[in-house]
Amino acid sequence: MSTAGHSETTAPPGLDITPFRGLRYDPDRVGSLAAVTSPPYDVVVRPDGVHHLQSADPHNIVRLILPQAATPDERNDRAARTLRHWRAEGILRTDPDPGLYVYEQGDGDGLVQRGIIGTLRLPDPADGVVLPHEDVMPHVVADRAALMRATHANLEPLLLTYRGDDGPADATGALVERTAAGPPLLATTTEDGHHHRLWSMTDPAEVAAVRSDLARRQALIADGHHRWATYRRLRAEHSSPGPWDYGLVLLVDTARYPLRVRAIHRLLPGLPLPDALAALHGLFRVRRVDADLPDALEALAKATQDGNAFLLAGDGTFHLVDRPDPDLLARTVPADRPAAWRALDATVLHTTLLDHVWHVPADSPDRIAYIHDTAATVEKAERDGGTAVLLHPVHEEVVRDLARQGVTMPRKSTSFGPKPASGLVLRLLES
Repeated sequence: MSTAGHSETTAPPGLDITPFRGLRYDPDRVGSLAAVTSPPYDVVVRPDGVHHLQSADPHNIVRLILPQAATPDERNDRAARTLRHWRAEGILRTDPDPGLYVYEQGDGDGLVQRGIIGTLRLPDPADGVVLPHEDVMPHVVADRAALMRATHANLEPLLLTYRGDDGPADATGALVERTAAGPPLLATTTEDGHHHRLWSMTDPAEVAAVRSDLARRQALIADGHHRWATYRRLRAEHSSPGPWDYGLVLLVDTARYPLRVRAIHRLLPGLPLPDALAALHGLFRVRRVDADLPDALEALAKATQDGNAFLLAGDGTFHLVDRPDPDLLARTVPADRPAAWRALDATVLHTTLLDHVWHVPADSPDRIAYIHDTAATVEKAERDGGTAVLLHPVHEEVVRDLARQGVTMPRKSTSFGPKPASGLVLRLLES
């Protein structure tokens, strides 16, 4: 039998998605489902965000994904004990039948996104089935791996995107829509105004149809590069076959449900804004922008149409940084990468500004923080006397094209969304 013009012996393998018995909150044992959910761990990060979620409900998922204790070992032990306790008390219960899960989220502006949650067999990187597009930070991978070892669980899915078909050939899309027309397992609205609904797909014929359809696809990692690297590290540590051969994922067809792409900003706590601006003299054009944050971001968006541009903040005003010196870029940006990679704002930020102008190591958590929320980045820079570096988002097709070439972008270059809420369905790694 042939697929897309190739025989089965020559066609590359595709996505191998499998059903599983999800671990979910018992709605009768918690105050509300909304109160026990959380954004993904790397969106929360700030202590005030963790404390807010902990106070929302004693069983909030943040106690598992970001446990609080004096040392890393104590944090992971606490998460493992908490998970065991919640299971023993019936706070978390395992679904009786294995299945795939249809997940829907939407906002008040009409955005609706649906996808499939399942366990994905981890392919060989050389197969090109799952395409990463960003570098990762080793200390974050080590942290996530230690947590997964301690809990023996995938506590939150990573987000993968793929391109489905139009018309009757799109079996997965048709089954997602059919499933979403029925009554959900759960429905809740979180405090950000987003609604979340979850359905199970347990019919063997439907599951088989989805698996067959997705076996023709490749996927782009939209969110969760560190969790993906963690899955791969842990698989290498365990014998195969076994549960560590798989990882929990959410697959979204962006032909049907396009994601939004936002930038992830940088906070340089040890670099006062006047010092950052002084170091740019003669290397970039710097202009003060006397405007509020939305208008300053509009000025940044306009400037990026003509080349690399950044918006700096930290003293109550904004400063637009653009028109880098061509000789500086020639000296600092590696020439052995595709032109699209060399032209990325994130590339110029990391290779030119951080490495050569400001001398800030991109993998040092004491020297740099990566923050999704624009206003929070500015506020923290102003409060702590550091520098906020705001970026304009890159287009999804640029990301996908580079990933297909096997070229990774600098770490934390993009933020695809909406991101799945953590706490709706977990996966235990049991042999």
